[in-house]
Amino acid sequence: MNYIILANPVADWLIALAAMVAVTIGLDALKSIIARRLGAGATQTETGTPALLHDIAAATLRSTKLVVLGFVGLYVGASLLTLPAKADLFIGRFAITALLVQVALWGDTGLRTWLRVTRAQRSSEDPDRVTSSAAVTFLVRVALWAIVALMVLDNLGVNITTLVASLGIGGIAIALAVQSILGDLFASLSIVLDKPFVVGDFIIVDKMLGTVEKIGLKTTRVRSLGGEQIVFSNNDLLKSRIQNLRRMASRRVVFGFGVSHRTPEPILRALPALLEEIVRAQPQVRFDRAHLSGLAAPSFNYEVVYYVDNTDYTIYMDIQQEIYLRIVALLQAQDVALALPVQTVQLTREARPHDSAQAGNDADASLGKAA
Repeated sequence: MNYIILANPVADWLIALAAMVAVTIGLDALKSIIARRLGAGATQTETGTPALLHDIAAATLRSTKLVVLGFVGLYVGASLLTLPAKADLFIGRFAITALLVQVALWGDTGLRTWLRVTRAQRSSEDPDRVTSSAAVTFLVRVALWAIVALMVLDNLGVNITTLVASLGIGGIAIALAVQSILGDLFASLSIVLDKPFVVGDFIIVDKMLGTVEKIGLKTTRVRSLGGEQIVFSNNDLLKSRIQNLRRMASRRVVFGFGVSHRTPEPILRALPALLEEIVRAQPQVRFDRAHLSGLAAPSFNYEVVYYVDNTDYTIYMDIQQEIYLRIVALLQAQDVALALPVQTVQLTREARPHDSAQAGNDADASLGKAA
């Protein structure tokens, strides 16, 4: 046991070996126990953020590699020995490299698990968000591995200053070359995260309107009322004013009509109350006002305002139709006619000098005959 090997007794070598094995096995057992408990907790937890976090944590721990734990154990065992400086430096650098790679694996596994769970939960509700999430996950994974690779190179003694500067210049050049694509990509992320609209919403953009069918990484597709598909660039779409009709809490309705100018004053005075009664009789309707709003010829004009507490367009049209029909029945019962765009033309005959002379001749002739 006292035999010296590389400046260390055999006993110290055995102790270091035992420490390495104990640390490796102990860390692996601890990983398995914690991962198993997290998995069981995810099964018992209801769906939502807690269950998602349990799934991510359990999958991340399971991705821990035994080789990395072996390097950690090797580093612990080597710390118990007296080794040359170069050997200590070599073991330390490889242990740190292994830990950096393991951190990258943890992050990569966590991102992929998050994407998998999100895809399973929301693929039917919001497929476009899943697509955008996949793109974001890919970009984050690439950035993660790139950063870890640079840290590994720096840990191994490679001067990465020039490499980082080159990557920065190259990144600027690439960004300038594909700035329109990047603009649409970030606009897509903004749409997914901020949600000014989602798939299925009916929107109006400038003079174009339709139902959102797909939110892609570069474009958004809208199905118009005419049946054709309208394709918007995501970046241009966010620069426009968007009206989302599906987000309406209620619909304000204003309509007017005119009655004949022969309608007597008592009926004109009673009409607003009768109109209010008709509107209030409809379900899901809040009456606002009804007034005689104008005296312009050839009619007396009324204006009615009410709110429909339902955003469904068919229900709104059914209510409007019923109100119109009841107003027609009311006017018929009151013997009131709707005003028609009628013009009255009065014709008069103007006497001309020729006609007067002719009339005088006719009168003279009649007197001659009488004589």
